[in-house]
Amino acid sequence: MGFFDKLKQTVSSAISSVGDALKIDRLKEGLEKTRSSFVSKLRAVLFAGRKIDAALLAEIEEILLTSDVGVSTSEKLIARLQERVRKDNLQDASVITDVLKEELQGLIAESPSASNDATFSVPDGRKPHVILVIGVNGVGKTTTIGKLAYNYRNSGKNVIIGAADTFRAAANEQLEVWAQRAQVDIVQQGQGADPAAVAFDTLKAAVAREMDVAIIDTAGRLHNKQGLMQELEKISRVMKKVRDDAPHDVFLVLDATTGQNALQQAREFTKVAPITGIILTKLDGTAKGGAVLAIADAMQIPVRYIGVGEQIDDLQPFKPSDFIEALFEDRSTANEA
Repeated sequence: MGFFDKLKQTVSSAISSVGDALKIDRLKEGLEKTRSSFVSKLRAVLFAGRKIDAALLAEIEEILLTSDVGVSTSEKLIARLQERVRKDNLQDASVITDVLKEELQGLIAESPSASNDATFSVPDGRKPHVILVIGVNGVGKTTTIGKLAYNYRNSGKNVIIGAADTFRAAANEQLEVWAQRAQVDIVQQGQGADPAAVAFDTLKAAVAREMDVAIIDTAGRLHNKQGLMQELEKISRVMKKVRDDAPHDVFLVLDATTGQNALQQAREFTKVAPITGIILTKLDGTAKGGAVLAIADAMQIPVRYIGVGEQIDDLQPFKPSDFIEALFEDRSTANEA
């Protein structure tokens, strides 16, 4: 490798490191409400000199539950804590925070979320890569599609969006605005048009224009499971006339501010759609960010991305280790330092 190649590699690596640091900072900012609640409650029970006993573990479990980590995940964590306390003969409560963090990282490392694609890459031989996006109204589906498109375009991919949510009059307009912000193409028809026809046209355009990624929006509803299932099946069926393996991904968008209700929604949607990934939005607007951990642990579907703000670059790949570090960071100590 020549001098200029090495220099280019060094500069590229430095830029990447700066970008990663900025993402972690945004993650920490986005988790401020959850962390503030979670860490302050932990500090209140893990005071100096307190011994580890059943009462303390019960209080920690309550803190996990009130942070929406969920019953099942909380019980697993407490069981792991009890085992560590027994095995390592732990007695002082001051060590619990680090042990809890380690056990939580270990638990999530066993989930599908641990092997997420953080580079917005497209598998070789699969262009256009077709992503179908589903979720109920109000979860931030439209903005998420815009941010997802931006991330793919920012990583050097050509992207096209299909506005197949023809049920709401404002859906097309909102998606068009986000397509303009992300600087990507969009295919749309009028309100009431057949969603499957829009998906078909989008994929045809994606093939003709040699696009890398095609993202298809869908109507946001779950009140009629049978109707939703039929609509999604029809969309998939007509897309297969263009690409017999489409869609390649089905992403479910959930609202983090709904806490455990988001987990219930995920379970309901898995009954009607072959979901390959979950996107959790609005983490910056809630103290219930523990729901991410509950969903990652409880579902055999990876949490692929998380929304930590309103800006177009505030959709991040979910990296469990970064998330847990940000969740446990004691900002008061960091500020003092």
